[in-house]
Amino acid sequence: MEDLKNIVESLLFVADEALSLERLKKTLPQADPQAIREAIAAIQAEYEARRGGFYLAEVAGGFQFRSRPEYTAWVRRLVDPKPVRLSKAAMETLAVIAYKQPIIRADIEHLRGVDCGGVLRVLLERKLIRVLGRKEIVGRPLIYATTKNFLETFDLKDLKDLPTPREIEEFGKQPLEARPGVEVGPDEAPAGPLEADGYDQSAGQAPPDEEEPTGPPASAGPPEDPAAPHEKKLDFDPETT
Repeated sequence: MEDLKNIVESLLFVADEALSLERLKKTLPQADPQAIREAIAAIQAEYEARRGGFYLAEVAGGFQFRSRPEYTAWVRRLVDPKPVRLSKAAMETLAVIAYKQPIIRADIEHLRGVDCGGVLRVLLERKLIRVLGRKEIVGRPLIYATTKNFLETFDLKDLKDLPTPREIEEFGKQPLEARPGVEVGPDEAPAGPLEADGYDQSAGQAPPDEEEPTGPPASAGPPEDPAAPHEKKLDFDPETT
């Protein structure tokens, strides 16, 4: 196929998300799959040799043009992107799901020791996690996993790129909350009534068949920002459950 490299380059340039090899194959059915791979490799080599303002990154199971990190300050002056803002509780919950997926709410709460319903709803609304289905146990709880948007947000090729605890400790690799485009804020107060299991009914699926756990009232403290969910301690000892 003539001009395959230029065609692939133009598709990557106009795409608003990372393009996978499968997506490129469907768009270019007449092209040889190996030739598409070679075209991508050639494009990557060209941009690396040029060392210009952007490069072709492999992220979220696909390929995407991205501006180089060293020019972030200048890019922000023009576009002023809003970083993904998550509370510490949301980051902890997201990390548990990322490393333990597929996982149900009860297992997340067992590890964290607090109710996670509101935090799960926030993560669903931000499209950082998704519902895979229901686990065939009593109550048929929802099963959670991360999304492609999660990989793009944290600049990961796939889940194998998640840093291990040993890498973070020994080599200083950036943990999730230190990645570009993510801002970690303090834990926040409730934004309104929450569905059981942190489920957002606007997603078009039925709510889970389990009851919201109850816990003791929160102790008095400084006023909190009412923009995000509040967590409550569970009335069981995670170490004995």
